Amino acid sequence: MPEALLSARGVVVRFGGLVAVDGVDLDAGAGEFVGVIGPNGAGKTTFFHTLSGVIVPTAGKLMIGGDDLTGRAPHEFARHGVARTFQTPRVFRDMSAEANVRFGLEFAGRARRHAHDAFGDACAILAFLGLEDAAALPAGGLTPARQRLLEIGMALGARPRVLLLDEVAAGLSHAEVEATAHLIRRVRDELGLAVIWIEHAVRVLMNYVDRVA
Repeated sequence: MPEALLSARGVVVRFGGLVAVDGVDLDAGAGEFVGVIGPNGAGKTTFFHTLSGVIVPTAGKLMIGGDDLTGRAPHEFARHGVARTFQTPRVFRDMSAEANVRFGLEFAGRARRHAHDAFGDACAILAFLGLEDAAALPAGGLTPARQRLLEIGMALGARPRVLLLDEVAAGLSHAEVEATAHLIRRVRDELGLAVIWIEHAVRVLMNYVDRVA
């Protein structure tokens, strides 16, 4: 297995007397596509929140690229190369697809001084995702599958080393899941990212990931 870019050890999250995450271990290295499976309510998204700094674990350790980020703020995880998507795509519905990706670039500090250069980066990402024809369209008018791809594009704008995908198959047809999974594998292959995909549909993950953690 490749050297871990992301390593979680003994992660526990408690909310009062409720144990949402109970002693989870996970490693993911560059170029790996790892699946995390569990039924609804099993704490998968809560675990993802710890991997991106949104929730501080009650116990355990989180390492990104060899650095201990346990208890650090989300922007520190982002600075160390962690990007994520959400169960419901968080896109700016009234903004164009290109503007959404450009926002991701600017948020990550990648937008260049001249707007033309930032536009070029955004369009390159859209082309990589097969969304170049949607560049000028409002994100809210895209299909759910294309909104999910757009959110992935916003995450890629940060040039992450670790990409966290939260139930990207939810609400998609079989054909759309196939196409999305193929693109995620291309992202993994061409960009060398560690990709972690959580999903409650076991068959979906088993068909596409390298291994299930």
